[in-house]
Amino acid sequence: MQATRKSEMNEDLKSLPLPELQAKLGSSPDGLSQVEAQKRLAQYGPNEIAEKRANPFLKFLSYFWGPIPWMIEAAVILSALVRHWPDFFIILVLLLANAAVGFWEEYQAGNAIAALKAQLAIRARIRRDGKWSSVAARELVPGDLIRLRLGDIVPADAACWRATRWKWISRR
Repeated sequence: MQATRKSEMNEDLKSLPLPELQAKLGSSPDGLSQVEAQKRLAQYGPNEIAEKRANPFLKFLSYFWGPIPWMIEAAVILSALVRHWPDFFIILVLLLANAAVGFWEEYQAGNAIAALKAQLAIRARIRRDGKWSSVAARELVPGDLIRLRLGDIVPADAACWRATRWKWISRR
């Protein structure tokens, strides 16, 4: 429901001219008040894309699905049918070890990526209550004034209100 409300609002706001957009969002050159920003954060939610986490057990089982694991599983079944138990156990242990190692490596890589995301969390310079401050990009709300400088990552969908000191430097 909340995602639908966000996308509907987004479509409405994209087509408005800047003066109407400012009026609709209740924005001003001093930015939003902190109280209004908190209300909007509660209403629209954080400025982030929800990340879906996979079930670890299902992820582990996925290492037994595919052409190569199927061949190895067929070898395990054939070894059991002919009652060649040493081959059965060796192949079964190798199949389980392969799945365990693959799962563990992917789990560790996922943890490393999560740590990098936390370390590199985007921050935004915004104006609230007439003062510039730095907040996490996830705390941006519709109507916030964002200050962008050369090289900054744009932390959210935005409309350009005013640009100052633009200068093209030619290197010939």
